[in-house]
Amino acid sequence: MSKYKQQASQALKELETSLMAIDEESLSTLVKELTQAQQIAVYGVGREGLMMKALTMRLFHLGMNVHFVGDMTTPALGKGDLLLVSAGPGYFSTVHSLVSIAKSAHAKTICFTASADGEVPQMCDQMVILPAQTMKNDTKATNSILPMGSLYEGVQYLFYELLVLHLRTSMGETPESMRNRHTNLE
Repeated sequence: MSKYKQQASQALKELETSLMAIDEESLSTLVKELTQAQQIAVYGVGREGLMMKALTMRLFHLGMNVHFVGDMTTPALGKGDLLLVSAGPGYFSTVHSLVSIAKSAHAKTICFTASADGEVPQMCDQMVILPAQTMKNDTKATNSILPMGSLYEGVQYLFYELLVLHLRTSMGETPESMRNRHTNLE
C-alpha cells in the first residue's frame, strides 16, 4: 500500500473514531434549539471559522434565519435567538467576547468544542463536544496523522453535514427545497 493510501486510511479511522464518540443526546438537543431559535448567529475563527461558515450556508439552505457574525447583515441578538460558536481548544478571545455579548442580550449560546473544561464552553448554555485533536493538544504522543487542528476541523465539517440531515428530517425539508434556496449568482 502506498504512503498516501496508508495516511488516508489512518485519517479516515481517526475521523470515524471521533464521529462515533459524539453524544447523540447533544445532537438531539442541538436540533431542538436550532429549530426553536428565531434568529441564529454563527461564529468561529480561522479554519474552525471556515467550517462554521459552511454550517451557516447549510442552515440557510434549510430556510433558517441565520447569519455569520461579521457580515453586515447580521442582526442584533436577543431573547429567543441563538449564538453558535466554535472554540475547539476551549478559548478564543473574540469568541469569548461574542458569547458575553449574546448572554447579556439574553440570547442562548451553544459552543462546539473539543475541550469541555474550556472557559468558553463552560460559559455557554450548551456545549457539543467534538472529541478530536486541536492545536491545543497537537504535540502529545497520541497525535493525529493530520496536522495541527485539522482532525477537529474535519470532524466539524462531517458532524455539521450529519446535523443538517437530522434538521432536514425534523423540519420536513427535502433535498429539492434546500436546492431551491441555493444562490443563482455564482
